[in-house]
Amino acid sequence: MRRAAIIVLDGLGIGAAPDSAAWGDAGSDTLGNALRDGPPLPLPNLAALGLGRIADLPGVPPAERPGAAWGRLDPVSAGKDSTTGHWELCGVILERPFPTYPDGFPPGLVEEFSRRTGRGVLGNRAASGTAILDELGPAHVASGDWIVYTSADSVFQVAAHEGVVPVGELFAACAVAREICRPPHGVSRVIARPFTGSPGAWVRTPRRKDLSLAPPADTLLDRLAAAHIPRVGVGKVDDLFAGRGITSVHAATNAEAYALVEGALAAMRRGLLFANAIEFDQAWGHRNDVAGFRRGLAELDAALPRLLAGMRDEDLVIFTADHGNDPTTPSTDHSRECVPLLVTGPRVRPVDLGRRRTFADVGQTVAEYLGVPPLAAGTSFLGETLDG
Repeated sequence: MRRAAIIVLDGLGIGAAPDSAAWGDAGSDTLGNALRDGPPLPLPNLAALGLGRIADLPGVPPAERPGAAWGRLDPVSAGKDSTTGHWELCGVILERPFPTYPDGFPPGLVEEFSRRTGRGVLGNRAASGTAILDELGPAHVASGDWIVYTSADSVFQVAAHEGVVPVGELFAACAVAREICRPPHGVSRVIARPFTGSPGAWVRTPRRKDLSLAPPADTLLDRLAAAHIPRVGVGKVDDLFAGRGITSVHAATNAEAYALVEGALAAMRRGLLFANAIEFDQAWGHRNDVAGFRRGLAELDAALPRLLAGMRDEDLVIFTADHGNDPTTPSTDHSRECVPLLVTGPRVRPVDLGRRRTFADVGQTVAEYLGVPPLAAGTSFLGETLDG
């Protein structure tokens, strides 16, 4: 009757990875910089868990008797996006990065997308998602043409106003884009970006949908599925694994995700809960919204006692992240950083797990705990943390 939970705080990096500079991210420290950019921000519950043991964080002192084992995870996969990070957490290491398109997608690919979906295309360049709506939103509303854009990450994004293009049609068009975007143009994700509003007041709606490539090898989720061990998803985790091995209830906000986690821990009998809280990345990191980011940290701290109130004797709960997204730097894109590791549960010893060489140590630990065959990557820390 063992249960494990992996709770991914999307974009919540905690300082430089060994190769941050090579990725253009020297100086990025998502959590530390956000805490330094403003008055002291008390985070008593995260501090009590052991967050201040991982790094020197303003206002988050190292707990004398932390409630969790602590450490940090370095990325080794070639990438710094959500798909790459989640795959690595679940045991799949990418040797080559997904392709990116800083100058836009090849004309032939865009023409095929337009032909198969029956609408024209506006944009086709790297852009901020909010800025390109300001620029091209009126033309889209007038013409019904798709707004297609990318970013520094490997994404093919399609935006459409819900009052102009039905959301179902947008999702169908993104499924076409997913078919077209295969190697050598195998982008990590195709993202549907529905929005509403009017010029000067565009609003992206919660009905975003991500379509990822399928992982190239077995993941933790595949191992659990083969063993008929239940997997419960919260947030976009199903999209990141192309629906393989997990279904998920999506959450538009962190608060919604936390409530779903609480509900899942109250109802699950056994298996894995895999959750993603999206706003540190999507709402605040990408928009350089430091104030929002700090409010999100306070919200997480306040939610923590409720998240952990439902723990049972045989539970293993892991808080971590998938990459950084520093809201204090000029960049609005992901940052190559290490991520925090907090492991708690009634049987967990509060020990220093050190600096781990790969995110995959998380998946390997959960695989061992839930009794499935080892993953291809990662070193379990179960023996370091578990009593009995």
